[in-house]
Amino acid sequence: MKTPTTYVKIDSRHRVSLKKIAKNLVPIYKAYTKGNTIILEPVQEIPEEEAWLFEPENKKVLERIKESLSQEATIDLGSFKKYASKK
Repeated sequence: MKTPTTYVKIDSRHRVSLKKIAKNLVPIYKAYTKGNTIILEPVQEIPEEEAWLFEPENKKVLERIKESLSQEATIDLGSFKKYASKK
């Protein structure tokens, strides 16, 4: 299904509003030009303290974390019923 074309104008301060088309879009984009075309690519932010995990040299660590997260929990913590307050 083709998305309908929407036309926008540059305002006096050289800004373009994407309000007409930005209903379900991500909030951050990498913007660049290719000839006379402006390209917006969606990006995801990663907190600085977590960025090390996505470095190429840490690929094995990331794979182990993904594997661990996909596994079912094996620890039985028992019942917490005895800690419930009796009123």
